[in-house]
Order: sequence, then structure tokens, then C-alpha cells
Amino acid sequence: MLENQLLKIAQDFGSPVYVYDAEKIESQYHRLTNAFKSVKHLKLNYAVKALSNISILKLFKSLGSGIDTVSIQEVQLGLAAGFSPEQIIFTPNGVSLQEIEEAAQLGVKINIDNLSILEQFGTKHPKTPVCIRINPHVMAGGNANISVGHIDSKFGISIHQIPHILRIVENTKMNINGIHMHTGSDILDIEVFLYASEILFDTAKQFKNLDFIDFGSGFKVPYKEGDIETNIEELGKKLSNRFNAFCKEYGKDLTLAFEPGKFLVSESGSFLTQVNAVKQTTSTVFAQVDSGFNHLIRPMFYGSHHDIVNISNPNGRERFYTVVGYICETDTFGNNRRINEIKEGDILCFKNAGAYCFSMASNYNSRCRPAEVLWYNNKAHVIRKRETFDDILRNQVELDFSPKKEKVIA
Repeated sequence: MLENQLLKIAQDFGSPVYVYDAEKIESQYHRLTNAFKSVKHLKLNYAVKALSNISILKLFKSLGSGIDTVSIQEVQLGLAAGFSPEQIIFTPNGVSLQEIEEAAQLGVKINIDNLSILEQFGTKHPKTPVCIRINPHVMAGGNANISVGHIDSKFGISIHQIPHILRIVENTKMNINGIHMHTGSDILDIEVFLYASEILFDTAKQFKNLDFIDFGSGFKVPYKEGDIETNIEELGKKLSNRFNAFCKEYGKDLTLAFEPGKFLVSESGSFLTQVNAVKQTTSTVFAQVDSGFNHLIRPMFYGSHHDIVNISNPNGRERFYTVVGYICETDTFGNNRRINEIKEGDILCFKNAGAYCFSMASNYNSRCRPAEVLWYNNKAHVIRKRETFDDILRNQVELDFSPKKEKVIA
């Protein structure tokens, strides 16, 4: 989107506000499908946790995507968005057997990553198809908090526990229809991903009735100019060739599945804030904006980088600013950033705000969450209204603490 379009949205809808570009989402989706066009059966399941607005889900449905869900509520949201149960895969971690059974009753694909739950579910529901999530013990992510395939991860069943899985499957006679892995976010080296894929192929050979192999996702997007990203085209070529060869060896055309989230929506998003004050101390110039980590927690949570642009002064001279929020504790978006000169009232744009921004927002400090706007067909559409103070109070129950009057005895 152009900066003047974003500025107009901030003027029309107020700040702070999340803005998503539908055209960018569509182009990322097609980029990924084109990279694997030589695979006979390809299925992309958008990871709902990245950005769960129902209009975004409907957009993905129109593109032919399925969805990857991690909670029963995300499953219900997908059904509400019009996805059929077979277009939804449920990939939770640490949930109860009851929640998995509830999802299974809704007819969605089930993915289990715990030996105990696998045995319990297989004993009670041997005819229900189940995918198994494997931990390949390969760390492919760029940050320890978002790398989920290493040996100490809580996710997946260890490849060293394959004999236990086979024993459970044999004893329960359960139906295993898929094998899954997810190594983590921000994959930098596709050779590491391909190495983990070989582990998944070796595991898949142990199961004779598979319908699909799910390679997770975690593809890295660029966060700033000149930043590296996952080479999707090279990965597509190499993994497609290997997958097609495996299908011949397996004797069946399986479906190659992915669960991209950040890759599809991150770059589509802009988060717009207004500068409340410019404050100079003895060593720092702060740009203080009308938001905080209650709306964009990623920089404070795990040090993520978001480019910050002053769209009110695109041609101004550059100065150094530390951009901070209004939360009553350390609340820094970016330290010592080179930004076009900032004045109070200017609109700052945070890039890469499509993934894990609104979905991780909160009402901390009793602040309302912002509106969400989708730029679609050259028009701004509100897809979530800005919260009001009534929303803060909506589910609170007030008790009566007024003093009780004593009875007066005449």
C-alpha cells in the first residue's frame, strides 16, 4: 500500500489502527503455491493463530486454502468462516483429551503430539483418522522462543520414540493418515529444513495408509531492507523433487501440506500510531506514541524488529529516535532508529504487523484494542470495530460493597 493511502486510513478511522493489504496476502499465497506447482496434490493450511479475523479467514477460503488450528475456538471460528471440517486440521499442544475429542466430533483432521493422548484417543476412537506430530530434533528457527523442533521442545513426539508410537498403533489398531513436523519460525537455511524433511520421510515409511505428509512452516520473511528471507523458490524445487520421488517409492500420490502463517500475512500488515509527544532527555530523544506493547508485544516479547516510518513526513531529514509506548513500564518498539523528523501529531507506521500483532493484543492498563481495516479492491473496509470502554466492562461482575445497615431495636 502507498503511504498516502495509509495516512488517509489513519485520518478516517483514527489511531492506533491495524491495516492489512489483501493484495499482498494473495500474492504471498500464490508465490507459495507456484513454488510447489510440480507436486500433484498440494494443500496450504493457513495458521489461524497468526491473524484470526473472520474476514481474513474468508479471504483465504476464497483462495482455496485450508486452515491450521490450535484451539477448539479456532476450529469453531473456521467453521463459522465457512470452511468444511475436512479443510481444517487441529494441531494443539498440551490440551485435554476432551478438547481433542470435541474437535474430532466436529469432523476436522486431528494431529496428536503426545504418546499418552495418542494411546488414550486410539483406545477410545480407533476408527478416527489421526495425524502424528513428530519432533525431528532439528532447530530451524531464528529465536529460541519460536523454534519448536529442537530436542528440548514441548512440541511433537521424539523421533527416538517411534517404536512407542508403532506399539500404540498396533495395540489400538488406530488409523494413522498423516505425519507432521514443525521446526519453528524464521527458517534461514533451507538445507536444514530439507534435512529435517528426510527424517519425516523415514518416519512416513513406517506407516502404510498415509494420505498426507505435513511439513509445517516457519518460512522467514524480510523485516527490513536487505534482510534475508527463506528462498521459497529454491525450497519448492528441491522439496518437490524429493517429495515426488518419495511418492513413487511409497506407491501412492500423497498430499504435501504446509501450515504457513507469518509468511502469508506478516508483510501485508501495517500498524499506525500517532505521536503524543517528543521528549528529549540528556542522551535520548523519545517519540512517544498512542499505543504500547498491549497492541504490539513482539519487540518486547522476543526482540522482533519492525521498521518504523514517519508517513506524515516522508521527505523530512532523518534523525535518531527511540520509539516508545504509553504502557506504565518499559515499553520500547525500537531503540535509536533513524526516522524522518518527527513532530507531535505525526503518524508512524510499523511494518510487518500482519502476524502475531492483533492476535497477541490485550487490554493491559485497561486500554481498548484498536480497529482492524482490510484494504481490498482499492477500498478500506473495517473488519473489526475499535473497542470501547463498554467492552472493558462487558464480562465483569460488580459486587456490592456498601455498608450493611444495622437493625435498630426500639
